[in-house]
Amino acid sequence: MSSPEIDALAQALARLPGLGPRSARRAVLHLLKRRETALVPLIAALQSVAANLSTCEICGNVDTRNPCGVCTDPRRDVRQLCVVEEVADLWALDRSRLFPGRFHVLGGRLSALDGVTPEDLSIAALVARVRAGGIEEVVLAMNATIEGATTMHYIAEQLRGLGVRVMQLAHGMPVGGELDYLDEGTLAQALRARRLVD
Repeated sequence: MSSPEIDALAQALARLPGLGPRSARRAVLHLLKRRETALVPLIAALQSVAANLSTCEICGNVDTRNPCGVCTDPRRDVRQLCVVEEVADLWALDRSRLFPGRFHVLGGRLSALDGVTPEDLSIAALVARVRAGGIEEVVLAMNATIEGATTMHYIAEQLRGLGVRVMQLAHGMPVGGELDYLDEGTLAQALRARRLVD
């Protein structure tokens, strides 16, 4: 049996995504066995992030700087803007290193069932960024859900007439995907987006 403090640590870790109670206990045991090389650096990193965490006033990214590292990176193409639902989406696209521009985080997606309206998202800030000028292309990188499609169409309508090219991510068959494993929605989108063989 462990102390209440160790139990509290395991319970706190168990609330993290992807960790259940057993995985959390294993993580705690690992940290305790390697106190100087794992536990102490983890505590220092958590304290540093907790003390310096902020939301970027430009794009909505979460960082220890404001504006964030993405918005202040001079290598970014300021003419291109990728709109995502959540910070996790920004991080995933940024890890790919395929998008050279900047980002805008909405903070969710429109959902009538959940009562999420345009006012609950940073759509007005997005429109203001585009109106300020300098942006030529907006890529709407919404998740391939009904709510994502609704959000994408609403934003495209808001950006109409502002002189920017509004694009969306391609949808369809993933590389390495096999037809018999794909759902009907993915297959339908792949068929709709068909093109000539080069």
